Amino acid sequence: MTDDSTSVLLIYTGGTIGMIQNPETGALESFNFDHLLNFVPELKRFNYHISTYSFEPPIDSSDMEPYHWARLVRIVESNYDRYDGFVILHGTDTMAYTASAMSFMLENLSKPVILTGSQLPMGMLRTDGKENLITAIEIAAAKNPDGTAMVPEVCIYFESDLMRGNRTTKINAEKFNAFKSYNYPCLGHSGIDIKIKPERVRRPLPGKPLKAHYLFDTNVVVLTLFPGIQECLISSVFHIEGLKAVVMKTFGSGNAPQKPWFIRLIKEASERGIVIVNITQCQSGSVEMERYETGRQLLEAGVISGYDSTPECALTKLMFLLGHNLPPDQVRRLMNTSLAGEITKE
Repeated sequence: MTDDSTSVLLIYTGGTIGMIQNPETGALESFNFDHLLNFVPELKRFNYHISTYSFEPPIDSSDMEPYHWARLVRIVESNYDRYDGFVILHGTDTMAYTASAMSFMLENLSKPVILTGSQLPMGMLRTDGKENLITAIEIAAAKNPDGTAMVPEVCIYFESDLMRGNRTTKINAEKFNAFKSYNYPCLGHSGIDIKIKPERVRRPLPGKPLKAHYLFDTNVVVLTLFPGIQECLISSVFHIEGLKAVVMKTFGSGNAPQKPWFIRLIKEASERGIVIVNITQCQSGSVEMERYETGRQLLEAGVISGYDSTPECALTKLMFLLGHNLPPDQVRRLMNTSLAGEITKE
């Protein structure tokens, strides 16, 4: 059942969902967003007021930059009072980065911002895009009996699962279930009915308005440890000009080599003000730096725990905090604080 007083803004950035196959080359190419609506006549059966906004030209998600995140937030902020929810059509490759970034940029969000896309273009017979789009719109429009939004979060909806955006990562390049939230349960599922788990949904602070943020600093790097990693490699990373933070992907529950040169380089970088965040290379689980001696050495050298953060979330959160010119100690403190439900601290 739909409500003709409910309005949703559909924002198309690009991606597979808005592509069509070139009959001559077989390549996938972007096409006019108006054509996308022709492939989903079911949208006309909604009683919602659905408006559309399209990036011109559409961009491939591999070209997504903080500039585009700011553009999306500006669209949401400028239309915030006119719509009950927002659906963003986005390429899958960097969708988890965009969802993570927007979860921090839209502070005290009280309306749904649902990102979705597809693995097959909308024009293909077996496309997953149609169901993803229709259900994302329904979720964006869903309200509680008191009129408040049912899911006032930045989320990703994909293949029957509604996930908190900053908990989500892309796990599959071929199957329709392209995304997974390993360390936090899904906020809802769709089957015959759409079932939201209200106890898992974050709520905004009552009486507080939306506060949009736009600043980012991209002087960050992801460093993945591996057996046999060389001192010169670690040293060159920590001496990158302008570097402010490192997301360090360690083994297991946050372990790293105990070589003296490694600990020394870590300690020197931390003392220079470089923020080093420890996350696990494992798909699920959390960093527990006090568990083993190797983790404790990192802690003593100035490394902070990223807990159960995804790589996409840890990276975008650092960019976000650094963009506000916060001192290293404050960045470290806030990285250990859940700002938008992005980490679980036991």
